[in-house]
Amino acid sequence: MIIGSGLVANSLKSIDSEEYLFFASGVSNSLETRNSEFEREVSLLKNSIKAHNKSKLVYFSTLSVKDQSKQDSQYVLHKLHIEEFIKNNCENYLILRIGNIVGKGGNPNTLFNFLKNQITNSSQFKVHSKARRLLLDIDDIASFLSTNCLSIKNETLNFAYPYYYDLKEIIGAIQEHIQKKADYIESDEGDFYKVHFNETTNSFFKGITADQYLKTLAEKYI
Repeated sequence: MIIGSGLVANSLKSIDSEEYLFFASGVSNSLETRNSEFEREVSLLKNSIKAHNKSKLVYFSTLSVKDQSKQDSQYVLHKLHIEEFIKNNCENYLILRIGNIVGKGGNPNTLFNFLKNQITNSSQFKVHSKARRLLLDIDDIASFLSTNCLSIKNETLNFAYPYYYDLKEIIGAIQEHIQKKADYIESDEGDFYKVHFNETTNSFFKGITADQYLKTLAEKYI
């Protein structure tokens, strides 16, 4: 059973099963501040768990809970609250904290979509030179779950390609693919947070270099 209709939810259709409750709905905007939006997700999650109490819950959280600069944001506090609720109320679950998703369509403000649009439209933009990002091909979510979902029980996993991409690396890959130079100004700003990836995640991406992964993302989604 899949709860949701967005990018993540649609990517799971090939592995949909009554054995699992894939909860891919709720607040997706990390800048959200309306309590009503957070409460709606909590209510939907509780009702979904009750209606499918025999299914294993797979909940999609975010790696930004590790970002020290966002520890007081309502979005992060909300995600941590839900994670805690799941741990205390579900007998069989997997919480997947995911990185910056790259896929077809979706939110135009996601990193890849934003950069693609700025470069395509010849718009000047600012690049924080100290920033780093963890990327994740949307197709890797279903692929990972199809091979690991049964074996992982009651765990919280960090899931993204385990490499911290410099924004200029990402811009370079997009430039090369669309054959157009980006117009940006560098600013000595930005930061990034370290994430621990366990052996399950590292093994999934084994044999793929950071350059290969980024090039594939550009070829698939630009």
